[in-house]
Amino acid sequence: MTERDAFLAWVNTELHDAEIALHNGDPGPRRALWSRNEPVSVLGAWRNVFGQEAVGELFVALGARFSDCTSLVFELQSCDVVGDMAYTAGYEHVSVTMDGKPGVYTLRATQVYRRENGAWRVAHRHGDALTEGPAADPGPLPAPADPRTRR
Repeated sequence: MTERDAFLAWVNTELHDAEIALHNGDPGPRRALWSRNEPVSVLGAWRNVFGQEAVGELFVALGARFSDCTSLVFELQSCDVVGDMAYTAGYEHVSVTMDGKPGVYTLRATQVYRRENGAWRVAHRHGDALTEGPAADPGPLPAPADPRTRR
């Protein structure tokens, strides 16, 4: 298995499961996968934050908004691993109840990762709502064709 393959296996299991947990109202697994070293940052669809305390508060606030995630598909467009740094870029298609209302949304999401003590940790996230183009309204979410993604 190449280093890139091992990284993508982590993205498609542990990281994916943490995102499902967040979208079911539990921010703990997501926070556990984030770096405890500065700098950390989120340029988010709802809020921009910088630093450990603000990132933790954001995840708690997001968890309070979400429940009943029925689907979360990460449509990977690009990624690379170079030494102890990596990134992913793609579309997140999510079906979830948000603020008590069921809905579907798509984000363009880019994340930067650092390997710390042998484990991948998220250091930065940028996500913004996709409002036009073919990925803006994904319709029913089929199983991804790319074997590097799941759900």
